[in-house]
Amino acid sequence: MEIEQHDIDRGEHAARGKKARTAIFDRDGVINRIVMRDGAPASPRNMEEFIIDPEAPAALGRLKAAGFRIYVASNQPDLARSNVAPEIIDAMTAAILAALPIEAVRICPHDDGDGCDCRKPRPGMLLGLARDFGFDLHGAFMIGDTWKDVHAGRAAGCATILLERDYNRGVVADFKAAALSAAIDLILADEDSRR
Repeated sequence: MEIEQHDIDRGEHAARGKKARTAIFDRDGVINRIVMRDGAPASPRNMEEFIIDPEAPAALGRLKAAGFRIYVASNQPDLARSNVAPEIIDAMTAAILAALPIEAVRICPHDDGDGCDCRKPRPGMLLGLARDFGFDLHGAFMIGDTWKDVHAGRAAGCATILLERDYNRGVVADFKAAALSAAIDLILADEDSRR
């Protein structure tokens, strides 16, 4: 049985149709800490490994206070590889929604070989969020920590921000930030320049 795309919605999309700016975040290495396995960055596979970045609540709170709509779009191929149970992904998503001002979390459960449209670097998750929640991706930001996040953001028409990590040197994005709070500073500076 093929796993369908997983989407959990907080139900706060009453702002549909408004001209609020939008920010879409990757999950692992951005919203929560990355896990290193055999020297390579990986997703957490249990709740003990799942640690929300300590600066995320304040950083995303600043963005929400500025009127931004905030979403998460994350590849989770460990679902297709049977390395993590769907219930664990649901628990991680619930933890994100409880701790952060995010409207919806969209998960791609597929692996590279599945050829889906939702797996980054393809823009399917971003396009689906824009369609389902009624926002324009032009002028939106995609914030991530891998080339796949940057490529998906560009393909969808977003400005891209790469959080600089040891494992992503050489990735080119529209902007680079050393930390999540610095990425929020960039977004808010851009917002101020548009006024």
